[in-house]
Amino acid sequence: MIKDLARSNERKMTSIFERYLTVWVGLCVVLGILLGRLAPQFAKTLDGMAINVNGAPVVSIPIAICLFFMMYPIMVKIDFRSVVKAGKSGKPVFLTLFLNWCIKPFTMYAICVFFLGFLFKSFIGVTAMDLVKMPFGLDLPVGAIHGAGTVVLHDGIKMLEIPLWRSYFAGCILLGIAPCTAMVLVWGYLARGNDGLTLVMVAINSLTMLVLYGILGGFLLGVGKLPVPWQALLLSVAVYVALPLGAGYGSRKWIMHTKGEAWFKEKFLHLLTPVTIAALLLTLVLLFSFKGEVILANPLTILWIAVPLFIQTLFIFVLGYGGAKLLKLRYEDAAPVAMIGASNHFEVAIATSVMLFGLSSGAALATVVGVLIEVPVMLMLVSVCKKTISWFD
Repeated sequence: MIKDLARSNERKMTSIFERYLTVWVGLCVVLGILLGRLAPQFAKTLDGMAINVNGAPVVSIPIAICLFFMMYPIMVKIDFRSVVKAGKSGKPVFLTLFLNWCIKPFTMYAICVFFLGFLFKSFIGVTAMDLVKMPFGLDLPVGAIHGAGTVVLHDGIKMLEIPLWRSYFAGCILLGIAPCTAMVLVWGYLARGNDGLTLVMVAINSLTMLVLYGILGGFLLGVGKLPVPWQALLLSVAVYVALPLGAGYGSRKWIMHTKGEAWFKEKFLHLLTPVTIAALLLTLVLLFSFKGEVILANPLTILWIAVPLFIQTLFIFVLGYGGAKLLKLRYEDAAPVAMIGASNHFEVAIATSVMLFGLSSGAALATVVGVLIEVPVMLMLVSVCKKTISWFD
């Protein structure tokens, strides 16, 4: 009976972008590295295109544009009226929020400190250093100590020199505090979960990020000796979450009022389908064009970062799926809960790491590794869910 139901409700990716996302990501990595080798000044020129405050680059214009087109198609799909009805879901909503904001950020911190700061530290390089942006709003003299970094002068610009493993660690933290609001719609759909609950949780997490992303980010980065001024994190949330959120909400209302709901769903959303992934792939090319030399010099860099991210993903999935079982949730609710907890909002993490630490930083590279492992790992977890439907009533 269960197998017959599963077959009748079989779901597959229809977009070629989604179906072969791992392949596209791999091609972008290669293209970015080649671009960095053949045109090394290109990425530097793009990184220099920024909004400056007090002479310091704060918002990378190319990344901001890419991130807007990554986020807008997701935000415009959300019907925020459904948030009001979320209380009827009860336990699934509570479990998802608890997992995303009370558990996940701190387990990511602990796991990454153990692997990057202890187990893999000698492989990354005990003395290896990374140059990152000076924190927004600070003007420290050369030689000053700030957290785990030292202020140095690089190409006439003040920057912080920090241990490389801490830079990777910072990127992982930014991933850990960003619950997924994009690809999780795909993962929940493929796992035959409750699409309505997934959309509600996407809306709630988007609103929650406006408050908690900056607070948790500032706290955990500060504890990790990478203090970031609060105004920098708040600016990041405003640019990369609030702006597309407001644009999505406003344009959704206007389009539905002028064109109707049927045109919006059947025509407009269809046109937006490849936009998010195309913008993501372009961002990856830019990031890897700057980090190509580091990767070629130490090809195992991606592995050292991927291991703690992989373990964190599995751990949170088990907590979410097991918690759903203990709370006696239906499978249709249990699958989205586990998927939302396990996956990360790598779009915002990438943008924030670039804003806070720079396009060429190890933190930006760590967030990109999150993209590399997200697709294959989440597809594996989708398969796990589909094979365990019988565990639930």
